[in-house]
Amino acid sequence: MTDLFRLRREKMLEVHETIGSGPFKPDWDGLRDYRVPRWYEDAKFGIFIHWGVYSVPAYATEWYPRNMYIEGSPVHQHHVSTYGPVDKFGYKDFIPRFTAERFDAEAWADLFKAAGAAFVVPVAEHHDGFAMYDCPFSDWTAAKMGPQRDIIGELAEAVWRRYMTFGVSSHRAENWWYYNGGRDLPSDVQDPRYAGLYGPAQRTYGQPGYPQPILPPSEEFLEDWLVRTCDLIDRYGPQLVYFDWWIEQPVFKPYLQKLAAYYYNKAAEWGRGVVINYKFDAFAEGTAVYDMERGQLADINPDVWQTCTSVGETAWCHIADHKYKTSAALIGDLVDIVSKNGVMLLNIGPRADGTIPEQERKLLLEIGQWLAVNGEAIYGTRPWKVYGEGPTEIVSGTFNDTKRSPFTAKDVRFTARGDKLLYALIMGWPDEGRALIRTLGSCSRLFSGSIVKVQALGLQEELDWSRAEEGLRVVLPEALRSQPVIALRIERSAEEAAR
Repeated sequence: MTDLFRLRREKMLEVHETIGSGPFKPDWDGLRDYRVPRWYEDAKFGIFIHWGVYSVPAYATEWYPRNMYIEGSPVHQHHVSTYGPVDKFGYKDFIPRFTAERFDAEAWADLFKAAGAAFVVPVAEHHDGFAMYDCPFSDWTAAKMGPQRDIIGELAEAVWRRYMTFGVSSHRAENWWYYNGGRDLPSDVQDPRYAGLYGPAQRTYGQPGYPQPILPPSEEFLEDWLVRTCDLIDRYGPQLVYFDWWIEQPVFKPYLQKLAAYYYNKAAEWGRGVVINYKFDAFAEGTAVYDMERGQLADINPDVWQTCTSVGETAWCHIADHKYKTSAALIGDLVDIVSKNGVMLLNIGPRADGTIPEQERKLLLEIGQWLAVNGEAIYGTRPWKVYGEGPTEIVSGTFNDTKRSPFTAKDVRFTARGDKLLYALIMGWPDEGRALIRTLGSCSRLFSGSIVKVQALGLQEELDWSRAEEGLRVVLPEALRSQPVIALRIERSAEEAAR
């Protein structure tokens, strides 16, 4: 019996013991007792990090490792012209160049804290099969190669020291087929010495971006996925585990149930609330938290949900020619998401050396500056009766984050803190600084009774306001013009709020 086989078997026995002894059982009915923890409902804003060996070529997207083996693709052509044929210089040959010599977990955590993030979620392993942590089931890890550092462990400690919540992301499921292009041309994918990195490389059919393997994952692969994920949970105690899209395949369902039961039972032992993020229909409704990649919802969702999106419009990792979003657009998205009972997980892509690009630092700090003033309208709030008003339509669904017009001053979003405090977030500077919030008119069925006070967050004085049938009119001081979103605190009397 090999050491690796013995380790997997021992871990699998431990997994089954934990599943069998805890309150959560490995089926959808047994998992519906799960409740989203308060910390996550209150958090609203987290940082996602795509950083790995794919950051070395810094070209196209984080799918460089797959596409470099697809003959005729732009990435393959770039790779061959820059580094040589893939049988001479394969993806594994980037690993010695991934030294992370300037990675400073403490500096990263300081930046994330300044950005106003409540939680941090680095990718522990992407589709490429290279673990960014000290994984005992693989030699292809950052702890043993490249940086020779436990990146996830270092970052976890730094995040915890700043009283932020730590999570991890696992995309390993896709490793079943990710490198299959290397089967169709001379490449190092076919060399059994590198199978630990390149994986099964199963042939696929269907769309290039969403391939389907001809053969479903084997029991051995699925058990390996399960024990690796459970080990990741045990090793770092994350309070959030994010999964990418491919785990929704039917063959994964029993293993997802086991994983969730294991994680939730561990959380019960720890006495801490945890979150699993999933896409599409990977998990049954009510057993984990739904994540919408690069997309938003058109209305309030009764259950807490999440958007994962990025500071860049295309790639998730660092590339040389990013087209960045603006901080104003990102803040507007955050406000819209929170008004609809959502949480934003915003991605950055550090360079291969461990530095965070200046433009990304700038974006994060600008978001943090806004949250430092207006966070009262975001953190710990809950959706109001309606999400808002205004002409800008959200295109609901995944990969629609750049498919809408910019928000305008006529777009308003609402959040609430109990019955007494309502926040109206105006998504731009209105003409002559005079805002009209139609939903809050004197005849509104949604907001009956009188208003005691209207203030702008960040200013002490009460604003000049009036309320008529057509809406609540507020005169905004010139000092607020520079704010990308203006947050108003609207206070009702305690007596009327209690009615």
